[in-house]
Order: sequence, then C-alpha cells, then structure tokens
Amino acid sequence: MTVIGITGTLGSGKGTIVEYLVKEKGFTHFSVRQFILEEINKRNLPENRDSMVIVANDLRKSNSPSFITDQLYEQSLKQSQNAIIESIRTPGEAESLKAKGKFYLFAVDADPRIRYERIKLRNSETDQIDFNTFIANEKREMTATDPSKQNLSKCREMADFIFINDGSIEDLFLEVEKVLKQIDIDSNSKYMKGSRKDR
Repeated sequence: MTVIGITGTLGSGKGTIVEYLVKEKGFTHFSVRQFILEEINKRNLPENRDSMVIVANDLRKSNSPSFITDQLYEQSLKQSQNAIIESIRTPGEAESLKAKGKFYLFAVDADPRIRYERIKLRNSETDQIDFNTFIANEKREMTATDPSKQNLSKCREMADFIFINDGSIEDLFLEVEKVLKQIDIDSNSKYMKGSRKDR
C-alpha cells in the first residue's frame, strides 16, 4: 500500500485533493482534524482554531511530535487500501511517516486572498474569522522551534511534491494526476486527456 500525507496552508485545497484521491482512486482518508476534534470534545472545549492548536500541541508534547499521525498510520495498516493522512503540520510527523515505508508528502499552497475566500465559502466552525485573523493564525502556524508545534514552512520544504493551487479545480486535478503517474498510482482519468506544462 501507498500512504500519502498532505500538508499546506489554510484553504489551499488540501481537502480537494483528499476528496479526489478518495473518490477517484479509492484511497482511505485519515483526518488529523477529526482526531483532534474528538479530543477537544472529550475535554469539553469549544470547537475553534485556538482549541485545535492547543490540543494538538498538547498531544504532541505529552507523547511525541509525531503522535497524532503515528496513530492514524497505525489505523491505516489495518486495511489494505492506499491511504491519505490529512494534514501533516510538524516536521516530526513528516520525518516519522517518511521512515515507515512507501510514503509521499504532498504540499499545497495558494495566494492568501484566494485561500481566505475559499474558507469563507466552506464556513466551518473554525473558519468564521476575518482576514486579519486568518493571516495571524497562519503566521502562528508557519514556523516553530518546538518540535511539538506546527511548522508548515518546514513541512513544505520536506514535501516530495508541491502543488500551487491558484487556478481551477481541473488544473489542480491535472497536476495531481501527473504526480500519481510518477509514483505508479493508477492515473486513468479525464484530467489526463489534455496536456499542460508543469508549474
């Protein structure tokens, strides 16, 4: 089996890639967000971005920097399908997963204004924020010296493949298909019928 981890900035399109891999390629989805939300509910905390960060950092600090994704990886081994783990947010998580076997790290990014408009449209409980808060939240998660805390910048540096998702969904899917072909995942798709220069 192949395991893909996905990292990226807020609203960049991580979920779009995940949905594509699940629906079109038969991947099983394992969600860090869902794992953390379940822990937030156990602790009777509000479901917001601050709680997500606090609980995730606490789990990593109390156990190991890769604790959450290690748990999800173990869950993935119990089934025989290819799996995607969403989303990788610390270098320790990336390092641990890279050491486990056939694993690839995808990173996705896009222009901040585009990403903000996307999160407004999805309107989840943790996305009901203004643009300044959006940028401040992101800045907090981009770098950290503590290995238990989020460092999206370093995770991007560690990625095997990077997707810049400023265009259409079709453009993004085409780029995903090109990468899947490189890593020997079935790439029969309508999105490969056209041709497009690599970004």
